[in-house]
Amino acid sequence: MSVYQILKENTKRIVPFFENWQETMIWSYLQGYMGTAWADSNRKPKSVQIVIADFCFFAGEINKALVQNKPPQYNSDFIIMIPQNEEWSKLIKEVYGKNAKKITRYAIKKEPDIFDVKKLTEITRAVNKDYDIRLIDRKIYDDTKKNKWSEDLCSQFENYDEYNKNGLGVVALHNGELVSGASSYTVYRDGIEIEIDTREDYRRKGLALICGAKLILECIKRNLYPSWDAHNKESVALAEKLGYNFDKEYTAYIIYDYGTK
Repeated sequence: MSVYQILKENTKRIVPFFENWQETMIWSYLQGYMGTAWADSNRKPKSVQIVIADFCFFAGEINKALVQNKPPQYNSDFIIMIPQNEEWSKLIKEVYGKNAKKITRYAIKKEPDIFDVKKLTEITRAVNKDYDIRLIDRKIYDDTKKNKWSEDLCSQFENYDEYNKNGLGVVALHNGELVSGASSYTVYRDGIEIEIDTREDYRRKGLALICGAKLILECIKRNLYPSWDAHNKESVALAEKLGYNFDKEYTAYIIYDYGTK
């Protein structure tokens, strides 16, 4: 069974598959910003796969060839697959077996007018004088690429010019060294999907909270929505401190040795 990359002019044909899916990474692709999409047909698709960053979304009729499909542009040996329903879940487990680790992720409500600017400003002002909170510039962009813990802050942008055009981020520096940050993992027309990372020896110092608050404030200035999707309950707790509200749990699968099947 063959799979076909969706041509840009055919994007509108797959929009109905994702109408009720409140996921900004899907919007990123549908709006032409990032990612690729694949289907069983370009003319009359019945099954669709969207691949963006380290995530993959399936919708429509289940299709084994799509679950097995690793786009040639995708270089990592792992991916996080998000099934639309239990049928897709079963197929993912069937295809990848022990290489598919079932996890629970946590959706956060998208509420544009929920943020308390005064509270967020107070959080940013609580930073210890030993730290410098800065927007990501060219040098900091390059620095994020040098360390495993920080690479995802800007990993979805090929170069600084692209990041400067579409991305947005805030970091904490200690003695000029990058130790924490909050940045746009992906972007869409009306906002960003937030990525927050802190170097292990600087965790539990409130730096993620401060960087997150500052990034939200910068988004508000620019009329962008700072979307948040949580990998674990600690991330949910951090989001709630910043003013977000939990929505629901959902199932995902981390696929190891992706593309070997």
